Amino acid sequence: MSEVVSSRPETAPASTTAEDTLKQKTRGAGVVSGGHLVARALKNEGVDTIFTLCGGHIIDIYDGCVDEGIRIIDVRHEQVAAHAADGYARQTGKLGCVVTTAGPGCTNAVTGVATAFRSESPIIHIGGQGALTQHKMGSLQDLPHVDMMAPITKFAATVPSTERVADMVSMAAREAFNGAPGPAYLEIPRDVLDREIDISKAVIPQPGRYRASTKSVGDPKDIEKLADLLVNSERPAILYGQQVWTARGHEEAVALLRGLDIPGYFNGASRGLLPPGDPHHFDRTRSQAFAKADLIVIVGTPFDFRMGYGKRISKDLKLVQIDMDYRTVGKNREIDLGLVGDPGAILGAVLQAASGRLKNDKRQSRQAWMRELAAAEETATAKLMPLFTSNASPIHPYRVAHEINQFLSDDTIYIGDGGDVVTISAQAVRPRRPGQWMDPGALGSLGVGTGFAIAAGLANPEKEVLCYYGDGAFSMTSFDMETANRFGVPYIAVVGNNSAMNQIRYGQLAKYGEERGNVGNLLSDVPYGRFAEMLGGYGEEVYEASKIAGALQRARESIAKTGKSAVINIWVDPTVYAPGTMAQTMYK
Repeated sequence: MSEVVSSRPETAPASTTAEDTLKQKTRGAGVVSGGHLVARALKNEGVDTIFTLCGGHIIDIYDGCVDEGIRIIDVRHEQVAAHAADGYARQTGKLGCVVTTAGPGCTNAVTGVATAFRSESPIIHIGGQGALTQHKMGSLQDLPHVDMMAPITKFAATVPSTERVADMVSMAAREAFNGAPGPAYLEIPRDVLDREIDISKAVIPQPGRYRASTKSVGDPKDIEKLADLLVNSERPAILYGQQVWTARGHEEAVALLRGLDIPGYFNGASRGLLPPGDPHHFDRTRSQAFAKADLIVIVGTPFDFRMGYGKRISKDLKLVQIDMDYRTVGKNREIDLGLVGDPGAILGAVLQAASGRLKNDKRQSRQAWMRELAAAEETATAKLMPLFTSNASPIHPYRVAHEINQFLSDDTIYIGDGGDVVTISAQAVRPRRPGQWMDPGALGSLGVGTGFAIAAGLANPEKEVLCYYGDGAFSMTSFDMETANRFGVPYIAVVGNNSAMNQIRYGQLAKYGEERGNVGNLLSDVPYGRFAEMLGGYGEEVYEASKIAGALQRARESIAKTGKSAVINIWVDPTVYAPGTMAQTMYK
């Protein structure tokens, strides 16, 4: 990706300006406002970027962020701001931050916060509120924000005084990393935010002075038990989920697979922990492995609908679950051993406990096991190749996903935003490195792609970002592509356009027939390529499968030349659905 200079300053200027001097004189020495305390506390938490849409209740936070050198990314819709904060947390491992005004500013961000909640992503949502002096009087945009946000956050509270602003930002951030990460919400009334106090009266926790280690391995006896199970197993398998990447335990996760010769399966953000072709990387044989294994270890993913609530796993084996949240272990499915703690720390400790104990006969057995699975992987891939290489017209959706996978570089971050778009691309797209797969997660939110793309570009300016949208998802949040361009993080948008909300449409057609099955799910034929052109970028409509590769390359070249996002609108067959959609597995 070419480097593009934003038209907006990302940080405050180093030198003191006349305006800064005037502010200092006006406030007086040692005086600080609530908004500046927010910014100072965020900086202490390692926050370098906030995602926001302006509103009168929150403008003093902006003033504080400018002074603290925190980058302000202003978007066109608060849902995008919340998704971007989530995406930034996923990409950096740090606390993501979304700042919204009161009322509709908060409600617009709800979907993004809920997505982060189900995806266990650490973000802090700071929201405005009417003045305390106007409490229950019907002030502008007054809503019970805390009551609304409490069910979809780990922490939700109102800041009662300016003196407590920084302290409560730190409190909310601490809760965001308590156990399995997640969002926290903090409401700050307008008069609390704008009020100026003597800085000596403010409670400002110092960085590094109020945190416990989160790298817990749990009970050492359970580490030994798991090590024993692994060294004595002949056909083990491990599934790594979202938490492995969230906790940055990917190196230990990979080391365990290689050190003990175990086949690894991956979902969510753990896709990409191993590159395609690695002998320990498996993905098309999970059902077979789970049916024939004698030991399965599930790390950092719950037994939710994506796992068939655990019912698809044979009961004639040993089942181990590792998770950062105690409440998740053993939920929906009985297990033989449960460990709660940091995935990387636990996996590293298990490998150390098992080191040198794997006997040759066991290693030979599991190597034969991996060869069996590898052969099955080749067979499964061969069955898919006619779809991946199909020249059908309209274009087969599997061909699109395959072409995208062929196009990805070692440094491309892939984002899936849609229903069948995500399901189908999961069968074809193989990210080359850790952290280079992003999807909506368990909430299944449409519209995440634009915010994720902005965040991925800001967090990784040296990498290329490609987002594959369904046309329904693209139409929800795509206007913030302008934001990506404005802040110098253009990306490639690929739209799989079937002019329908097709994943839902299948279920309706199956249940109600042609006469009523198309109600509420058909969209217009929109040439989305023109959208990119309107914003100064490259757009192209693709009607033939053979033209996909060339269009993607032209998009890449255009971004390098213009610094503007590109949209490749690919017209796909509306009669083709993902297997899970046809089986309606998401509802079972």
